[in-house]
Amino acid sequence: MAFSNGIGRREFLIGSAAAAGLVGLMPRRLLAATPKKGGTLKVGVGDFAATDSLDPAMYETYFQLFLFRQLRNNLIEFGPGGVLVPELAESWEGSADAKTWTFKLRQGVMFHNGKEFDAEDAVYSINRHRVEGTTSSAAPILKPVTDVKATGKYELTIVLKDGNVGFPDIMTLETLGMVQKDEKDFAKGIGTGGYILESFEPGVKSVVKRNPNYWKADRAHFDSVEMICIKDAAARTAALVSGSIDACNFVDLKTANLLKRNEKVKLISVAGKSHYTFPMLMDADPFTNIDVRTAMKYAVNREEMVKVIAGGFASVGNDQPITPSYQFYNPDLKPKAYDPDKAKFHLKKAGHDKLSVELFVSETPFAGATDAAVLYREQAAKAGIDIKVTKTPEDGYWNDIWFKKPFCAARWSGRANEDAMISLAYSTDGIAAGWNETHMSDPKLDQMLIAARTEFDVAKRRQLYYDMQTLISETGGCVSPVVANFVDATSSKVEHGELASDFSMDGGRFAERWWFAS
Repeated sequence: MAFSNGIGRREFLIGSAAAAGLVGLMPRRLLAATPKKGGTLKVGVGDFAATDSLDPAMYETYFQLFLFRQLRNNLIEFGPGGVLVPELAESWEGSADAKTWTFKLRQGVMFHNGKEFDAEDAVYSINRHRVEGTTSSAAPILKPVTDVKATGKYELTIVLKDGNVGFPDIMTLETLGMVQKDEKDFAKGIGTGGYILESFEPGVKSVVKRNPNYWKADRAHFDSVEMICIKDAAARTAALVSGSIDACNFVDLKTANLLKRNEKVKLISVAGKSHYTFPMLMDADPFTNIDVRTAMKYAVNREEMVKVIAGGFASVGNDQPITPSYQFYNPDLKPKAYDPDKAKFHLKKAGHDKLSVELFVSETPFAGATDAAVLYREQAAKAGIDIKVTKTPEDGYWNDIWFKKPFCAARWSGRANEDAMISLAYSTDGIAAGWNETHMSDPKLDQMLIAARTEFDVAKRRQLYYDMQTLISETGGCVSPVVANFVDATSSKVEHGELASDFSMDGGRFAERWWFAS
């Protein structure tokens, strides 16, 4: 038996290759209205950097994600409801041991410069993230890949060292957008996507126009899309209310309920995989000591964080990255209750009567991050922990602070599946790739990751992911008090269908999926 693409994110169906073509015929929820073509969509984006690039391997910010989605396509699209939808791959099939995956590619798809997309482009697009020394976020996830080859003009075959039943999910990653073979000048933004690049000023704005030859006839409805970099959440909201922009991401959760009352604005709140973290580097003192890390987890009042910082648009986090939106979320793993006395106990066990640590923060990770850090300081003080909150510049935060400072604020939007999320952010391979924010390196966790990829029994695979979540929560360096909804906003004239939950702004695909009502 082989794995084929009747496989949504929730379950894998084992059957004949004939089943592969059924995915594209899966029913969708009816759209809110019939999409209309036309107009210029102006969007305020709150996460960006002056170093933003159009190279998929250099992905760091939401601005890049949104622009990638406008210019390029993946082999597979992560659709609303968590299903895998054929994109540049019409179908895919895995061998019985899930080590070899074959993708049948769509024919007649043209790059913006008129060159036809084929298997050689796909090989090049994937192998760019496998070269020695790359810091691409896809690198640790693609490490099990041993061969990527064109087995036909429109057929791609990927061979893995060990089987991975969830491998097709990885083809939805934003970093794995398809580029042209031998492309080096990514500033041109050439792709197969619904929009063509007109201009891009990193840290300022971008402008794209609709691709008149887009192969998806029912997508990319706007004549053009302008994205404007607006760091301050209040400024984004003001621009939306005034009509200067038509949509924005990362609404300030503390004021979101007030925004809901404005008839000219529609608030979009989607529960997903986003979570706020305060990562502690496990190879930097004092966080090398597990009791110090445990004390920091007992010293945060999660319920208060959800109420005060997230305005209720969230749920309590439990110090690991797998949220209820994932297939193998562990509902039995309870968050640590706020307990200053237990925090003091673990501090004492670590040899500290009191502890002083510095927490680096800016508003770049999430709106309200600075307030969250100050609130954490107040909560931790009752446990004898003195948190010095250091406000840092917004620009360059991901390059200069995150992953480098022993203690900082961060945010994750989640990844395609549990394997991708944990591999990237908590595996030993994730450290070398520059994405493991706590520098956690646990052989037991690494072994369980490998075992889960080759475990065909769903119940056994679920238990492995349950155990991984417990290990990270109990021993890791992640303080994750909040699982936040994606809360974005649009003007009342913007329409959309069912929303995806993998990223903000409809999985980052708003430019392709949304339209103006009139």
